[in-house]
Amino acid sequence: MSKRKKAIIIVNAYARELYTRQVRRIKDELEKRGVEVEAKRNGAFLLSTESDEKPDCDFIVYLDKDKYAARLLEKRNLRLFNNAAAIEVCDDKMLTHIALDGAGIKMPETIPGLLCYYDDATPDKNYLDGVERRLGYPVIVKMSHGSLGGGVFKADNRNELDGISEKVKLYPHLFQKYIASSHGRDMRVIVIGDEVVGGILRSSTGDFRSNIGLGGKAEKCDVPEDVAATALKIQKLLGLDYCGMDFLLGETPLLCEVNSNAFFDAFEDVTGLDVAGKYAEHIIATISK
Repeated sequence: MSKRKKAIIIVNAYARELYTRQVRRIKDELEKRGVEVEAKRNGAFLLSTESDEKPDCDFIVYLDKDKYAARLLEKRNLRLFNNAAAIEVCDDKMLTHIALDGAGIKMPETIPGLLCYYDDATPDKNYLDGVERRLGYPVIVKMSHGSLGGGVFKADNRNELDGISEKVKLYPHLFQKYIASSHGRDMRVIVIGDEVVGGILRSSTGDFRSNIGLGGKAEKCDVPEDVAATALKIQKLLGLDYCGMDFLLGETPLLCEVNSNAFFDAFEDVTGLDVAGKYAEHIIATISK
């Protein structure tokens, strides 16, 4: 009889809850398939560059964004779902656009913000002049790291652009072309392995952002063939096991973001699809190869 596999689900070190619904769903589905599963916060074990100590498990479902811990775990020959490189490139929105630039993926034009190290520095007027000329108004300003719609702003004029730039100057950020046809709405597509699981249309009547956590609503939708093909191409390019991709809507859908640890609670509720079960199946199939 083969040895029973052991897995750890890792969440953020400061997560308010250890066993969220998402963690419980993944744990339950893996256990149904014969895996022994434990959830832990990042930091439950020390990782050192001068030690080969590692958690006692066969693989890890990594629901954090800590790239350092992820890379140290991989150096100890542990398989992470998702892998460290995929998590890192998806967690940084500018890196995502750079990684996919030139690969035939339709995306809104995106310009990196300048890095700033001093509280008393003033955002570069000439650079913002260039952003203004290139992207026009409104223009989207995003912190490169963030989730649930946080750190995303819309500037309708130069005064607002100056104010937002001052607010984000000490953080990695980007400027992005505003897509009017997708104001307050987008399509979230879940991809697991080489399968497009399904999609939802998200919409908000009170915000240019469609995030459900900000009051947006969602309904199940069919994923158009061109969007599905694009999603699978992105999955392969970034080496993802699981992700949620957000597409801006219009005559031609545009990729907005790729979320390596996308929440799927609302997605399962709206669609009736078993995302956790499909993820568990993908994980088992991968480690069994």
